[in-house]
Amino acid sequence: MDIQNARDELGYEPQYSFHEYLEDYKKEQKLKRFDRLWSQKRQQAFGGENMKCDIAIIGASYLQLPLILKAKEMGFRTHVFAWAAGDVGEKAADVFYPISIIEKEQITEKCRQIGVCGICSIASDLAVVTVNYAAEKLGLCGNSMESTYKSTNKYQMRQAFKKRGDPCPESLLVDDSFSMADLDISFPVIVKPTDRSGSRGIFKVERAEDLEKAVSMAAAQSLEKKALIEEYVCGEEYSVEYISFKGVHSFLAVTKKYTTGAPHFIETGHLEPAPIDEATQTRIKAVVEHALDTLEIKNGASHSEIKIDSSGEIRIIEIGARMGGDCIGSDLVRYSTGYDYLKMVIQTACGEVPDFTKDKDTVSAESLFIFSQADLDELERLRREEPQNLLRIADLHPERIGAITDSSNRAGCYIRTARR
Repeated sequence: MDIQNARDELGYEPQYSFHEYLEDYKKEQKLKRFDRLWSQKRQQAFGGENMKCDIAIIGASYLQLPLILKAKEMGFRTHVFAWAAGDVGEKAADVFYPISIIEKEQITEKCRQIGVCGICSIASDLAVVTVNYAAEKLGLCGNSMESTYKSTNKYQMRQAFKKRGDPCPESLLVDDSFSMADLDISFPVIVKPTDRSGSRGIFKVERAEDLEKAVSMAAAQSLEKKALIEEYVCGEEYSVEYISFKGVHSFLAVTKKYTTGAPHFIETGHLEPAPIDEATQTRIKAVVEHALDTLEIKNGASHSEIKIDSSGEIRIIEIGARMGGDCIGSDLVRYSTGYDYLKMVIQTACGEVPDFTKDKDTVSAESLFIFSQADLDELERLRREEPQNLLRIADLHPERIGAITDSSNRAGCYIRTARR
């Protein structure tokens, strides 16, 4: 800014440097003294106190239900998009649109017509693509499509990690036409689709003669019909939950992960906070924050899956630019930290600073999944004998017992106070 005239005519000399301005701005961000005024102005902009701001939510399954309910609690009118399948989110939405979550152009145009102030989703990599595509086209808060490509395609993620020195397994990109003669690998390996989540199409392969079938099955699950053959990494499994806004990453929790093990590694439960020491947590945060920058994740939730071996080495398995599924983000973070993670997701989607107010007492909690009649019996016992320890039943489909193939068709999920 040219202030020479003010100097010459008024004898003015600035007493406030740009550095001081930034320091004051940082203080104001923490004080949030204008939040109430901004809220009032937003209400006025959308027609007064009785008029709600419109928000789009991509997906309608039980995993999205807490997000829909939270948005309604915050005073938003919810516009939910998903393939019509009778899911709980269809009824919970203020307005439901039977449009598949992968129809990003159609959803974007509808959101443009509605005039949404934000678009978000949780627990779905497929939904992330549509969320960020629409946010970019509509000038809303999200992540770039370049970031989206790297965070939803496991091969591109591995390439980005390799380029920037982030610790991850070695991997090879293949399709179902690959030849064993072209490969120089040691067993066991993990085979997985390049672009799916929820344990779909994942196999641990111990012998060369089983590799071709595993690749064929994994590639069939992939949207681009490709698979990764990865080095098998030993160690304890964890996930790391973050919220980011304008490139600043804020740590929330580390979660201990339990699975069925080989060959498909379907998740059976999660414990939060994870039983790790402060030094390990500090190392985890450094690794994950560097990787978030590698993937250019600047806004919203993230869910990083890692393994730590017996020597303490940390390896990144993959990172999703969205809240963790399996009730990790929607329930466990809230119980174990007191932070309202769902509220933060909605706030960042609307371009607002996430609120780190702790609004509830904390308790160690775990999510448990139903695979067998014994699991269902344990839930019934808990409901009958220890109701104070049963925090929420998130989903229940006992008819699926005996037919579970991946995370999407488990027979139920409930949240309880931690036993471990």
